[in-house]
Parts: sequence; C-alpha cells; structure tokens
Amino acid sequence: MNSVSIRFLVCLLLLWFCADDVYSHEHHSMSCRSINGRLSDLKLQQPPRRVLLVPLLRRDPYTNESPRWPEQPARTLNAFYRNRFNATVMQLGNVWTWTDYYRQVEQLVQQSPPFDRVIFISHGGFDGPILNNTVFGQDFQLTGNKGKFLRLSEVQPGLKNLLSITYDTGKNRIFSDYMASRWQELVPMKSTDIWHLLKGLEKQLQPLDGACFQRYCSPDKLTTKSGEQREYQLYLCELICRKSLFDLKTSVEISPERFFNFTKSLGSLVTADGLIFFGACNPGSPAPQKVVERDEIDLLINSNLAGGPHKSYVHLVSAATGRITAGPIGSSSAEDIVKRIIMLETSRSQHYLCIVAPAAK
Repeated sequence: MNSVSIRFLVCLLLLWFCADDVYSHEHHSMSCRSINGRLSDLKLQQPPRRVLLVPLLRRDPYTNESPRWPEQPARTLNAFYRNRFNATVMQLGNVWTWTDYYRQVEQLVQQSPPFDRVIFISHGGFDGPILNNTVFGQDFQLTGNKGKFLRLSEVQPGLKNLLSITYDTGKNRIFSDYMASRWQELVPMKSTDIWHLLKGLEKQLQPLDGACFQRYCSPDKLTTKSGEQREYQLYLCELICRKSLFDLKTSVEISPERFFNFTKSLGSLVTADGLIFFGACNPGSPAPQKVVERDEIDLLINSNLAGGPHKSYVHLVSAATGRITAGPIGSSSAEDIVKRIIMLETSRSQHYLCIVAPAAK
C-alpha cells in the first residue's frame, strides 16, 4: 500500500480513538500540580474578570459529528463565568483554520486588554489542538528534466506537513503538461485525493507491463483467491506492473518558527497571572513512549523546544509562554471539558487534570 494511504489510516485511527491515555504512568501526576482545593497556591488571578473562549471548528467527513460541537460547551462556560464571577466573556467565532485564529487574535489584541482565562475547546492530541489542514506555502519548479511540486501545511501549530511530488518531465509529455498547468488545483486537496487523482491519470497514460501482469495476476493465479483477495491482488498488480510517472512523499517536521508564533499569540492574550486551558484529548497526558509512526505524533513534546523534552503539552506551553497552563489527562468529551473547568474554578479536587506553573526565573 502507498505510504500516503498508510499514514492516512494511522492518523484516522488515532483521531477516532481520541488517543486515550494508554501511555500514562503512575508517576506522571507528580509533575502536575495537585488539584486539591488550594487554587490560590498557583498565584492565579481569582476571581477571573475577563475570559476568552476559543472553540475550534473542524470538519471530519468520517464521522457524523457536527463540526460546531465546541460551541455548545462554550455556551455553557460563557454562562458559568458570567453568572458565577460576573466576568466579561468574549469568544472567537468561526475558527476553521489557524489563519482564522491568527487574524482574529491580531484584531483582538489591538482592541482589547489581555484575559485572565483563555480556553480552547477542540479536538486535540499529545501535540496540542487540531484544526482543518491549513496550507501556508506552495511551490512548483522545473529544473532541467525534473519537475517538483511542494506544499506546506499545518494541522497543529508547530508541526509542518510536507507533501512533495517529483517527476521526470521526459517520461510523459501529457503528464508533464498537466502538472505544469494545473498544479495549483492540487494545493487545497488532501494528500490521499492527490495520490488517487494522479494515479488515475497515470493509469490512462501508462500501459501495463504485460509480462509482469501475467506473472502475478494471470487467471490461474487468481482462481484460488476469494473475491476481496482477488480485487486486492489486481490492485497490487496495477501498481507494480505499471511504471510510475511520479513520486509522492509526505512527512511531518517541527517548525520552531510556527510553534513560537502560536505561543507568542497566547502570551499576548493572557495576563501574567492568567490561565491557558486546552479543552481537548490528552494535552495533560504524559508523552507516549512508543508510537506507530514517530513522525505522526508527539514530535513537539519530545523535542528541545522551550527547554524540552517535556512531560506533556501543557508543560511545553507553560515553559514557552511563562503562563499557568492546564488540560485534561486522557480522552475528554465536551461534557468532560466543562466539568474539568468548573471543578478547577470552584476549587474541587479532581484526578484527570494536569495544571502546570512556569518555572521560577
């Protein structure tokens, strides 16, 4: 199977299961502040006077979940902070991409003083909140007989997704002309959709190697296969016995510039004695020790960013921003997120929340 398809399935499974806290260990809570009723020990602004809610909206075609689900817990928390603390509550609206987030934050910082609480409500993982894939760079180059398309995009701040397509311009003129004239149409597409599109074009342009196909997929070799096995065998033969016109690769890299751009935005939004709260799955969970794909998960928390590696995402953000940062340990539903915040603000004990204060300087 193509590496893009494998990565896609891995990512889908991780998001589907919300990457529960299967990697946690009993000593992790020692690195998080104990939530035992002494919230004042944190030197946190109490009561909160100004609160910013940031529901992050994300379309997921593989579930029936409404992309606007974070708005309901945001409404509940809006009422809680207004009624309990008489706080001024503001909310970012229609944040579908990180471009939307940065644009609204820039305007808000110019028009409003900082907040005592900044609360994200979203899907997330060990490396922070997740939004729809946001393209922030693309390029197409022809050098000699080599063509190259490059796209840079971001789902989580600080993790740069790279997609590259390289090809020999002399192999097939029609394919080369297609890439040169229509590469911009590939920019907003998913990597798997790009791969299927170009493979479909390749199938029209490149003949099968008859000897190869006969060797692996002749009728006598398929008669013993079941229906599904036969289809998969034919699919593999199509890949193996047709010379490829292009090479598509994907990878994930750390982008310190984009990570610190995000934490800088947080620092501009939150008062020095304020709180950043990530309402999502696993921001407070310990870094996984073993993962399926090392370039798919926990790159940020295991990096040297802000003096890392760090025990969890809230540890990383607290170190980078100099602000108190908190988030759930393990998976969290919308109801769980609301519960964690209300219990925190009312100084009630709880076990599945990690809250970290920046180290004293």
